[in-house]
Parts: sequence; C-alpha cells; structure tokens
Amino acid sequence: MSKYMQLTVDVRPFYTKGLKGAYPKLAAALMHAKAIKEYDDPALYDLVAKLDKLLYALDGNPDVKDILLKQKDRLKALYAEIEGYIADRKLSEADKILYKIEDTFEDIEYDLAGL
Repeated sequence: MSKYMQLTVDVRPFYTKGLKGAYPKLAAALMHAKAIKEYDDPALYDLVAKLDKLLYALDGNPDVKDILLKQKDRLKALYAEIEGYIADRKLSEADKILYKIEDTFEDIEYDLAGL
C-alpha cells in the first residue's frame, strides 16, 4: 500500500426518483424519526451500515422498528459478505449481494405498506 494514497471502493445510491420514490414508506418512517433528512438519499448499503442507529431512532415507532428487526440479522450478514468481497476485490460478487440487500428492502417496504 502506498504511504500517502489508498485505493477505495464506494457504494453509491442510484435511485431514479430518490429513496422516497423507491421506498416511500421506509423513507417516511426514517424522516419522521429524524434518522435521515428530507433531502437525503443514502444508499441501502449505507443504511445497513448504520442499522443499529436507525433502530434506536425508531424507538418511538415500534411497528416499523419490529419490521426492521426481523431483517436485521439477514442485512448484517449480507453487509459483512459484501465487505469481504470488496476487500478481496471481487466486485462482481459484491454486486450480486447488493441485489439481495435490495430484495430485503423490498420485503421491508411491502411489510410497511401493511401498517
């Protein structure tokens, strides 16, 4: 590794209509809990990275918190898997796991629609 430089890999959000357009129920709950700001569009990967903080912010909304808690272990495991692939520079494999994170957030959004 260079003494003064470092290679990095970044996961960036790519929403056509923002987080609010892709996951309106989740975004509304997170904004109401002040876990994200109205103009924020964090990547789902970044939301998983701070999932414990989000759950804490959702203490006042136990229904939403319970839905996220059901998926917590799965999301954390997927996040760790991606971290490993990124560290090994297996970006194609990491990308496949990002799809699984998206699928999990689709399940969360579906469950939130039932509230």
